[in-house]
Amino acid sequence: MNKLSRGLIQVYTGEGKGKTTAALGLALRALGQGLSVYIIQFLKKWSPSGEIRALKRFPNLYIKRFGSGKFVDIKNPNPKDIKIAQEGFEYAKQIITSGKYDLVILDEVNLIVAWKFINVDKLLKLIQRRPVHVELVLTGRHAHPKIIAKADLVTEMKKIKHYIDKKILARRWQVPLKLDTQSFLWYPKRNN
Repeated sequence: MNKLSRGLIQVYTGEGKGKTTAALGLALRALGQGLSVYIIQFLKKWSPSGEIRALKRFPNLYIKRFGSGKFVDIKNPNPKDIKIAQEGFEYAKQIITSGKYDLVILDEVNLIVAWKFINVDKLLKLIQRRPVHVELVLTGRHAHPKIIAKADLVTEMKKIKHYIDKKILARRWQVPLKLDTQSFLWYPKRNN
């Protein structure tokens, strides 16, 4: 049973970190309210992030990834990457127009539009065709001005400082956890 009377269009874009994380936070809020969520990730095939592993514990969450597992050279994209993105978009159309899911996140869709793997007008048509109750979140850098104009909410992530500038790559959070049985909160185990 769908629980939203009107779904909105949200866009998370910009050069800063946190676009996917913001969308996943919204997914967590929706799951907490009993809504069904479908996350479709473009350009990603690597092992699941900590967020995805945590979210997969919800029975009303579905995730599908479309990517080759390799970085895409936007000046000379591999035809395989373009084909995978297009297949992912066709899959997304089925998921969105089915009306079965309250929130659908198209992670990195803005990039596949910016790189012309799919045409912006196809994405606009999909936005128009979605059932009224389906909330749609579009993430990725370089959101097209037509998408921004159509959206109900647009957040631009701005990089002020980033650890990658110090050559520190993304980290896996492998902190051992210990249960505090008195307060029932999880916290990192300290080595004191």
